[in-house]
Amino acid sequence: MACGSSFTRQVISGASVKPSAPTSAVAVAEPGVGHAPAGPPPAVAFHPARPARPRPTAYLRLAKLGMVDYYLSLIVVVSLLPASGAGVLGASSWATLAAFLLGELCLVGAAVAYDDITGYRDGSDAANYGTDAAVRRLARKPLLAGTLTEADALRFARAALAAGALCWTAALALAPHRPLWAVLGVAVAALLVPQYSWGLRLGYHGLQEVFLAAVGWAFVLPLYGLLTGRATALAAVEAFLFGLGPLLFGVYSNTNDIAGDRAVGRPTAACLLSRRGNAVFIGALSALETAVIVTAAVLGIVPWWFPPALLPVTAARIAQFTVGMVRGDILRGRLIGIRAHRVLVVALVAANALYAATT
Repeated sequence: MACGSSFTRQVISGASVKPSAPTSAVAVAEPGVGHAPAGPPPAVAFHPARPARPRPTAYLRLAKLGMVDYYLSLIVVVSLLPASGAGVLGASSWATLAAFLLGELCLVGAAVAYDDITGYRDGSDAANYGTDAAVRRLARKPLLAGTLTEADALRFARAALAAGALCWTAALALAPHRPLWAVLGVAVAALLVPQYSWGLRLGYHGLQEVFLAAVGWAFVLPLYGLLTGRATALAAVEAFLFGLGPLLFGVYSNTNDIAGDRAVGRPTAACLLSRRGNAVFIGALSALETAVIVTAAVLGIVPWWFPPALLPVTAARIAQFTVGMVRGDILRGRLIGIRAHRVLVVALVAANALYAATT
């Protein structure tokens, strides 16, 4: 996928990469512009030697296991349970949580592995990482770095996909509750998550932004249903907010990578909109997060103190937009967005604990 695939970038970009001055054609444009150059990225040839025997660390890098942003969904779900009257979790609930987490790890691992294979085949990864290795962390791309071959990556992706399907099947079998909507949610997520750049290639059909958010939603609400047997308005609101997190740093990645995405025909919002239109789009998404928080309190879905409890998240979004879109430092804006998502998780967990203690 372009620029190492947008979905892969959402998973790996949370690493402690210190943004620095861009050096490639797909890096950030001059300060204040907020866009990469519109032309195609330069071709960079990579001819890695075949490794004698792939090391386990190469597969860990392929699966991007070092990044945890999507996997924080389980913490949010567990923090919601006391407010639902779930009480002490039984053995089946803990087994369901474990199987669901393993399924997440495997399915996301398969998705980003397929993502890297696609980016390797179409040359976009080589073009976008080759001249910017220090900033883009080339070592996190084992196909480009030569620590894995394409055949190695394909075998891993297929095995991870099969393992993920088995784990989520086990989660369904072990779950204390199996409402139809939750079962269907798990099944659809298992089917679609690996197909961002493979199979249906959802990211190439104008669905990229929806996909990034929907993965987060699917990792919260269906699991909550399997554990409690129902969907509450509170759980739906928090699932929606959680899904916005990866989207709100993903759109900054897309802004940074316009040239590469255009070169391989990925119609992200950043590619389709004007510079101003893209800024308005990102600003609207940031405002939507705050609007949902405030509306939930007005409607009585959450206590009145919920918006003040999440003020650090709102402040982080303002800083993210100011740095990334107003000042044009897209990479730093992306990094602030990653941290804002983690602040959101902490704030939701704290708010849920307080809500359970006061009801």
